[in-house]
Amino acid sequence: MNETRMPDEARHPEDNLAANGATRAQQIAKGALVLLLVLAGLWTLHRYVNALTWATILAIAVWPLYRRAQHRWPPGKHNILLPAVFTLAVALVFLIPLALVGVEVAREAHTVLDTIDQAREQGIPEPAWLAHLPFMAGTAAQWWQTHLATPESANELLDHARESAIANHTRALGEQALHRVVLFGFTLMTLFFLFREGHRLRHQFLRASHRAFGPSGERIGRQMIASVHGTVDGLVLVGLGEGFLMGVGYVIAGVPHPALLGMFTAIAAMVPFGAPIAFGIAALILLVQDMVAWAVAIVVLGVVVTFVADHFVRPVLIGKTTRLPFLWVLLGILGGVETWGLVGLFLGPAIMAALILLWREWTG
Repeated sequence: MNETRMPDEARHPEDNLAANGATRAQQIAKGALVLLLVLAGLWTLHRYVNALTWATILAIAVWPLYRRAQHRWPPGKHNILLPAVFTLAVALVFLIPLALVGVEVAREAHTVLDTIDQAREQGIPEPAWLAHLPFMAGTAAQWWQTHLATPESANELLDHARESAIANHTRALGEQALHRVVLFGFTLMTLFFLFREGHRLRHQFLRASHRAFGPSGERIGRQMIASVHGTVDGLVLVGLGEGFLMGVGYVIAGVPHPALLGMFTAIAAMVPFGAPIAFGIAALILLVQDMVAWAVAIVVLGVVVTFVADHFVRPVLIGKTTRLPFLWVLLGILGGVETWGLVGLFLGPAIMAALILLWREWTG
């Protein structure tokens, strides 16, 4: 008589349950190991996370131009020249303004020293506009006479400034500057490899997000990349435009060092509500020189330029790509800067865009 053979799972159910239990235990152990390794890796690289993040943001921002260059000049066997050229171009974008600032500071150092010596010998005379202030004119004039008008008071104030915490922490500032230089070099090195391996890394990340989170993971990744592009356009390009327009105004008004102040205005304008600090300094310089009308003109020009940029140009550029209301863009920028530092300018809107996308999918 032929014996009917039963499947192994049916004949030995306890073995099947044990195998499933072992597999589940292995999966739990593997997940714990992966989590432990990720945490260990983040702790190992925590001092360089900012550099890695900046390199990623810069690569995303420049990637469309890099892809066009790749299509026009296909990479050779080693694919080194084009990534090196783009990395050098990004480095020059940061190094050239710093070099110009350094040259200007070195050029004006003797003027500052001469002004300090003159103040020690003669004091700093009270400007004429101080008496025409709409409020607290008497208090301001009295403070100026007490602390700046005579050589003795000016010497006391300058000696106090010389012994301040800034002067006492020169060594710490030098160490911080050296640390920033090292991080900048690491950022450029990472950026070179991102340009070189960007196409392969892009497909790997998209495939990994799709495998881990399904189609929504790929959509979130694409939305975050688009938000970085929109934030770069809305913050950097608009800030440069504001700096250029205000620089032209500085030249017409006769502000000292208009190019330097225009550059400072462009950098400050990349942060919401930062531009008024820059053109406010320019207006104060004009006030000290008794050029009240031009100071008022600079303030009016700055208010008009920032109002148009912040309420019309910037919301269109950022909101169109991030698909966020400008209120959420603003909250993402301000919260990102407060939480993450300068890199939060770009991380904040990207995180908000991902959260809003998840919310729309959940409620839709």
